[in-house]
Amino acid sequence: MQRFSLTSEFRRKTGRPLLCRLGLFILFLPAGLWGVFALYYGSWPNGLCVALAALYGAAHLAVILFAALRRVALGCIAVFLLPLLAFQLMRPSNERAWQPDVAQQPYAEIAGDQVTVHNVRNCTYHSETNFTAAFETRRYDLAKLHTADIFLVDWGLHKVAHTMLSFGFEDGQYLCFSIETRKKIGENYSAFKGLFRQYEVIFIAGDERDLVGLRTNFRQGETVRLYRMVKAPPQSVRGVFVDYMNRINSLKRKPEWYNAVTENCMVGFFQIARQHAVKGRGRWHWSVILNGYADRHAYENGALDTTLPFGELRERSIVNARARAAGDSPAFSSLIREGVPGIVPATQKELQP
Repeated sequence: MQRFSLTSEFRRKTGRPLLCRLGLFILFLPAGLWGVFALYYGSWPNGLCVALAALYGAAHLAVILFAALRRVALGCIAVFLLPLLAFQLMRPSNERAWQPDVAQQPYAEIAGDQVTVHNVRNCTYHSETNFTAAFETRRYDLAKLHTADIFLVDWGLHKVAHTMLSFGFEDGQYLCFSIETRKKIGENYSAFKGLFRQYEVIFIAGDERDLVGLRTNFRQGETVRLYRMVKAPPQSVRGVFVDYMNRINSLKRKPEWYNAVTENCMVGFFQIARQHAVKGRGRWHWSVILNGYADRHAYENGALDTTLPFGELRERSIVNARARAAGDSPAFSSLIREGVPGIVPATQKELQP
């Protein structure tokens, strides 16, 4: 009986620290993983990144396993300063070996109502990856700016989509914006890497035959929907457009990091658009993150055409077939809008009341 009591007491005394360390390991696991990946995907030479990530991971684990229990929390915080400091020291740049489609940074000059946008992308595609890059200078008259359209590009995930905003002018011009990662030559997109300052962000200003046609006519498995923001007042549309001009000029002067959650295609648009939203709109909503549902939220808020049930609106807003039929037509933008609910036919200059 005595032997059994001593054994139980030994297990009790040795088991408690093990359980405490296991609990601390679970508690600090998110910080540990973030630190490892932040160092591993750093913007320094690859060998140094791997070494720093391994060093931090080993130090983090050693603190949890071997430090006095009362000092584990303080020790984890102390070693976490390494990836935190390294992360903050990473600096974005506009001077890298960029892929041809993002080689030129757009920027704008505004003089009263006259806006000149440089480096408007207008690539000619032979396939998704075989294209001739082209950038143009285009001029727009703010007095003729009347419409704002949203493109939601579903590549099969349904819950998330790529968002593009296109501004329409009375003279038939459209200027489309796509917020993307500015990838270097040989680099591919990864949403996971996009959490760790792996890419700079770029606001691509482009022709719809490029930005929309690429996704409808050349990429496989992407469904593009077009929605007219029917309740957007002209002053709000103008304000958003001018803020986009200011944003591309800011990125031209000072590059910034892309982030798959906090600085992406939908969040970037939302942060600008909310400043000009009509009363009762512009509040944060979970569909900003799960933006595959952004069209439903906009419909429920009355921002889209509500003369049809949402399901029918969503179906009739798909432009893939019309875009393929339009091909490289100079009338591409007007052709893809034919039959889209809420959009007045081109013969009426697509003016909103």
